[in-house]
Amino acid sequence: MHDIWNPWHGCKKISEGCLNCYMFYMDKKYDKDGSNIYKTKNFYYPLSKNRKGEYKIKSGELIRICMASDFFLEEADKWRDEVWQIIKQRSDVKFFILTKRAERIKECLPSDWQDGYENVILNVTCENQKRANQRIPILLDLPAKHLGIMCAPLLGPIDISKYLSFDRIEQIIVGGENYEGSRPCHYEWVLDLYKQAKKRNIKFCFIETGTYFIKNNKGYCIPSKAKQSQLAYKSKLQNYGKPIKFNLTKDEYIMHYRQKCKECGSRLICNGCSDCGRCQDAIVTKEEMEEFDRKNMIK
Repeated sequence: MHDIWNPWHGCKKISEGCLNCYMFYMDKKYDKDGSNIYKTKNFYYPLSKNRKGEYKIKSGELIRICMASDFFLEEADKWRDEVWQIIKQRSDVKFFILTKRAERIKECLPSDWQDGYENVILNVTCENQKRANQRIPILLDLPAKHLGIMCAPLLGPIDISKYLSFDRIEQIIVGGENYEGSRPCHYEWVLDLYKQAKKRNIKFCFIETGTYFIKNNKGYCIPSKAKQSQLAYKSKLQNYGKPIKFNLTKDEYIMHYRQKCKECGSRLICNGCSDCGRCQDAIVTKEEMEEFDRKNMIK
């Protein structure tokens, strides 16, 4: 995907959400060891340019970092300072950082962080109530311009309403579990989190149901991730919320989508179409998509 940057690969499992980690599953599928941590060939991706000398990642895009690892992994300490430098150099690009190692964030911030970089949103994973209570207070105690929470894989009901009352959390992302050993996600758990976010007018994105989804005490097996995403969208558990305002040094990216994007659960947090050339669907503008949402998604 064009919106993912993995400067290093591999991780160490540390909590309940790691049990059936998709990265370990995919590595195992190709006879690799997911606990092998190494610097990737894609390390300088945000600085890569095309033949015209233009950055491949456009100003205003949002890039998710370390989706095949953890940004604050101890084994990556020797590489992280250079990554911070790249993030600062691309102050025209938004960077999404997610971690299960909230306790390491503060000591791993760059020396010039001060009250946060304008182009970075720090997020912690909260797969259950125990981890929410452990990680969110640490997140809220950090100096940062933008904060978010990701409840994926969602493994049980979570009440984060007291943390949302501080008005610092700008977005919540929720999803079920996939691949080998997937544990069920319940509709009621997602609905409750949606209501908590909706009450505070926070962006809420239900990205996928997971392989096993339970609603009204009835279980569903949904192996297709595309179908999971579509069902997540059709649940209407999506909320635009208050706009997240990144004060970038430059923002010229014009977001657009394709017809197949209309019912994608991840659309509220994605960059739109990457124009890879493999899809012939008509282009749909951001404005047209928002109008579609008003008619079909927003309650």
